[in-house]
Amino acid sequence: MTKKELGMNLFKQGYNCAQSVAGAFANEMSMSVEEAVKIASPFGGGMGRMREVCGAVSGMFMVLGRLEGYDQVDREKQKALYEKVNILADKFKAETGSIICKELLGLTKKENDLTPEKRDENYYKKRPCVELVGLACEILEDYLGSK
Repeated sequence: MTKKELGMNLFKQGYNCAQSVAGAFANEMSMSVEEAVKIASPFGGGMGRMREVCGAVSGMFMVLGRLEGYDQVDREKQKALYEKVNILADKFKAETGSIICKELLGLTKKENDLTPEKRDENYYKKRPCVELVGLACEILEDYLGSK
């Protein structure tokens, strides 16, 4: 199963966007899926349903941080990581036009209801989230495979 398929499958099981991407790469991060989805859990819905940075994008960045992040203050390593973040964000944006959740969903403002929507057939018809998860997984898998 590709990372794209794995991430999309996790989303269809009910995990949020960030959890689905992080969970798809749990093995590469030397984590269990349970650990990966727990760490990523606040980032769904554009960070706690605030509709800011897309959870799938946040998930990509979490995986990148675990695999290529720095753990000591080092401006050069920080710059190198931020360059990679921008590369991934630009690839996502080139395909979708944005990395902002509310823009990707066609919303004009933040929703006040913090309760996640029920996942049913109508949800999947109106929300592109499962495809965005797949795209984020594909971008990250391609990036990691090209190294």
